Amino acid sequence: MKRGYRKSPSSSLGPPQSKPRHNSEGDGNFLEDETTKNFARKVADHYSARSNQTLEEREASPIIHLKKLNNWIKSVLIQLYARRGDAVLDLACGKGGDLIKWDKAKIGYYVGIDIAEGSIKDCRTRYNGDADHHQRRKKFSFPARLLCGDCYEVRLDKVLADDAPFDICSCQFALHYSWSTEARARRALANVSALLRPGGIFIGTMPDANVIIKKLREAEGLTFGNSVYWIRFDEEYSDKKFKASDPFGIKYTFHLEIFN
Repeated sequence: MKRGYRKSPSSSLGPPQSKPRHNSEGDGNFLEDETTKNFARKVADHYSARSNQTLEEREASPIIHLKKLNNWIKSVLIQLYARRGDAVLDLACGKGGDLIKWDKAKIGYYVGIDIAEGSIKDCRTRYNGDADHHQRRKKFSFPARLLCGDCYEVRLDKVLADDAPFDICSCQFALHYSWSTEARARRALANVSALLRPGGIFIGTMPDANVIIKKLREAEGLTFGNSVYWIRFDEEYSDKKFKASDPFGIKYTFHLEIFN
């Protein structure tokens, strides 16, 4: 239960009803007031198109150990900084892969936002259980609200006025998408600072630019990697020099093997 709220019934995907809320059913879209960049739409389409894997397929994946490392990193961050009853804002929440981690931390309220509509639908199914396949699980201990939209384009303090402030804001393996332009990066950081309570905590993970540039400069061409992944830069970066004064919009193509 989010701090400051009376105990009261809530829908399976709705927050406590002790004060007015936007969209109490949990699924929403707040993209109407601003134009989303083509880059952001490509990201959304990519993640929406990804199919769900069975447990057997996941375990057989060539990147299973990388996935387990990523999950361990997120689990450690959540256990280190989340407190019982915390209100959590999860930016780029994806398909809800961290819901169980937050449940183990005994948080009180959860808001998840992702640009991919397909991911939000999967997250809702994970939270509620899949009725079509008679999937049932122990209910999560916290109420949740899920929204579809680009959190690097829209002022979230307007959208989440009735949910803020949050104790923790999390953005896992997705913050780098905001660095396509300075405006998007500033909007991402402004959203975090506007929605956290004084003394609130931000936790996040993102690629290490220094490591990427180091590997690029060590490579003979503009591509480097191994049997599991590769990264390729366009010809415009053939001199392998990058201005510290202009760190935004440096795009590269990243490929990660998913199946055997």
